[in-house]
Amino acid sequence: MLHPTAPDPVELVIELGGVVRTQRLKKKGVSRSSLERAVAAGELLRFRRGWVATKDADPVLVAAARAGVVVTCISQAARLGLWVHEKPERIHVGADPHGAGGKTERAHVHWSIPMLPRHPDALVDPIENVLALVADCEPFERALATWESALNKGLVTIPGLAEFPWKDAARDLLERANPFADAGTETYIRERLRWLKLRLLIQTWIAGHRVDVLIGSRLVLQIDGKHHVGAQRSEDIRHDAELRLMGYHVIRISYQQLMHDWPAVQDLIMRAVAQGLHLTA
Repeated sequence: MLHPTAPDPVELVIELGGVVRTQRLKKKGVSRSSLERAVAAGELLRFRRGWVATKDADPVLVAAARAGVVVTCISQAARLGLWVHEKPERIHVGADPHGAGGKTERAHVHWSIPMLPRHPDALVDPIENVLALVADCEPFERALATWESALNKGLVTIPGLAEFPWKDAARDLLERANPFADAGTETYIRERLRWLKLRLLIQTWIAGHRVDVLIGSRLVLQIDGKHHVGAQRSEDIRHDAELRLMGYHVIRISYQQLMHDWPAVQDLIMRAVAQGLHLTA
């Protein structure tokens, strides 16, 4: 009778993400002796009782396992490639208020009962828990940008999210969320100009190129990226000139102006609207 070969502990830890509970390894057939040999040889590190990691494991996950928490909120959103307003100074983690974890001075700890139960092996929160904490942690505009980023990337859907018992802040975000917004700047602009009660077309095509925002019929708002130089800038200048020749009025702002000097930008837009520059000639 043939016996299945026991899995190599190092290869299995790598396959499972680099940081694993030893109990999970044993359930998958790793013997205690092979695990101890890997630790003794320095191929695996035992940094906490019941846990091992590879030598090059993600230090964020190692720290989470050591503290008995999960990475969550805007920290996990950023790890997933979602839009976050800025990288947090301290990593955001989640801890059960009735559990033993969460003893860390270097993290922002969210002491809360998660909407989705966390498996004992988990080191990162499910996306629904991440969004729930973002809703409570971030200002509305910033949280909405992260929610819309998750929708745009297909990590969640509006019908799927609607099935959960959200708190008031998250429910407000769900009602406002647009799954087609592909950048936080779009979210910010849409929310900041909603009060104008004018038609806003986001990322619409004019003269063969997309414009960031078309206000009314003729007022174009263009937003430069963080590193707007070289050939891209030259092409944008050319397109701006073409738009003006077609009768559009173009306001171009920098990313820094959008994020740090919005009152001045809003004043420009208000004055342009007051002059009727958004209307068809």
